[in-house]
Amino acid sequence: MSTKQVIAVIGASGNMGSNIARNLSNGNNRIVLFDNSKEKAEAVAQDIKSKNATADVEALECPTDASWEADVIILAVPFHAEKEIAEKIREVANQKVVISITNPLNENYNGLVTAPDTSAAEELQKLLPNSKVVKAFNTTFAADFATPVIAGTQVDAFVAGNDEEAVATVAELVKTAGFNPIIAGDLTVSRTLENMQLLLIQLGMKYNYNWLAGWKILHN
Repeated sequence: MSTKQVIAVIGASGNMGSNIARNLSNGNNRIVLFDNSKEKAEAVAQDIKSKNATADVEALECPTDASWEADVIILAVPFHAEKEIAEKIREVANQKVVISITNPLNENYNGLVTAPDTSAAEELQKLLPNSKVVKAFNTTFAADFATPVIAGTQVDAFVAGNDEEAVATVAELVKTAGFNPIIAGDLTVSRTLENMQLLLIQLGMKYNYNWLAGWKILHN
């Protein structure tokens, strides 16, 4: 059996963090969870084990410890919290894959707080210059993880990054999570991906998609 990949989920008790952890625990992965509330992280770990007795999952006290052990670090925290987390994990995230899932939405959901010539993922790369930042899971809603097939069609999930090997690693995780991975380009493509989710949120609010919606590229 191949060596388990260790994945740290920072912000593990949130809707996205807990669902990502749950789905990735189905693969050959060891999942380490961190949340500001250790009790909430432990509750997520217990919930995963109750549904999957063989899951290798553990809650840890500190984001640095969780990231130190990890091969891949998933930041499932809001955009405004990324700077603080990045400072805590910078040293231990050296040369590691760090997944940016956040969308830098404003309070009214009618725009992004980032400038047009950057993205949340690119800002994270600046904060973690020696890490391999990859954008993924930002175009999927939390509800999609339980239902990655909507109306009979598997939801696409887009991946963008500058490091080819890191992008391939993340694309495999996207597949394990239940989605069809589409490698969209380098990290600058994150600007488009973050705007795509802004649009999907706006459409969901307008047409009442109940947070169960996804993107699908149709092609021949």
